Amino acid sequence: MTDQNSLSARAWVATELGAPASVLAEQNVVVPAPGPGQIRVRVHAFCLNFNDIDVIRGRYTTMPLQPPFVPGMETVGVVESAGLGYEHLIGRRIVGIPQFAHGGYAEYALVEGATALELPDWLSDVDGAAMHYPLHLGWFALHERARLQAGETLLVHAAAGGTGSGALIIGKALGARVIATAGSEEKLEYCRKLGADHVVNYRDADWVEQVVDLTYGQGVNVAFDAVGGDTTLQTFKCMGLNGRHLIAGWTEDIQLEDKGYITPRAMAYGNFDLCGVCLVYVNDPTAVRRTLGFNWPARSEGQRAHVQLLELLRTGKISTAVGRQLTWDEIPAALEAQEQRQTMGRQVVVIDRG
Repeated sequence: MTDQNSLSARAWVATELGAPASVLAEQNVVVPAPGPGQIRVRVHAFCLNFNDIDVIRGRYTTMPLQPPFVPGMETVGVVESAGLGYEHLIGRRIVGIPQFAHGGYAEYALVEGATALELPDWLSDVDGAAMHYPLHLGWFALHERARLQAGETLLVHAAAGGTGSGALIIGKALGARVIATAGSEEKLEYCRKLGADHVVNYRDADWVEQVVDLTYGQGVNVAFDAVGGDTTLQTFKCMGLNGRHLIAGWTEDIQLEDKGYITPRAMAYGNFDLCGVCLVYVNDPTAVRRTLGFNWPARSEGQRAHVQLLELLRTGKISTAVGRQLTWDEIPAALEAQEQRQTMGRQVVVIDRG
């Protein structure tokens, strides 16, 4: 039995764990009324994230889910109703993270109010979705965590992808000299179009040597690494004195995230910093620190970053990296293509209600 304030919504549901193209099914789901600190959004658009694939396959141990569930870690739409504390957002168009980071692949979604960021009228739904995680994460990683300075050299791995493209764009906006890695000539060209100063194919056996040569033997000042595995270990050899290696993800070994493959010698002898990056805006960072042991930025910090990023977008100093605009029916196949590393930039789904 459902609450009278619940809504029925069309959604893509993971009916079991496995390949998205095989286990996703279109169904109607119940979206409950928002509780305190939550908002319910009439969804206009959302992006496909690689972590969505990890969740659907059951290999994301940070956030394990049991089917059936609706994937989707981001959403753009108009706030239709709100719980205590967020009534002022009703009628506003926002981008945010659904409750417990899933539920976005639906016509309506419950969103954590602390993550909701308002979008101006001049920004389209597509650009609003495409700016959210890549640009906010890139800003937090490079501006806040790495303190990237103009004139420094930044190495960005998987720079043609959704997350990497954001780091490339923000790095250039902050005045860095950017070395981008990617795995094909098509993707390298895409990185050039986004503004990369140098591109390196990470499939080349000597890619580390190429990066070091591009720094005249000095190594890079900052590395943005959301890949993990052997790429992380090889990147240690690219780091310069007092460099900052940003660990923003580990797609190569998502199932090994708690196993520990990093040893201290490379950092100690290399005299560089290893910097963790996890971006979740919360209302009470102290409470999160006490309960989970994590350090997550406050909502107020996210709002300040949002204003700065919107101004950079408005003035044309940065842009979003939209690879493809997708329809609702294309989602399973698009996730398959993303998993096979066949996509570039952000894949944005736009809901057409006719």
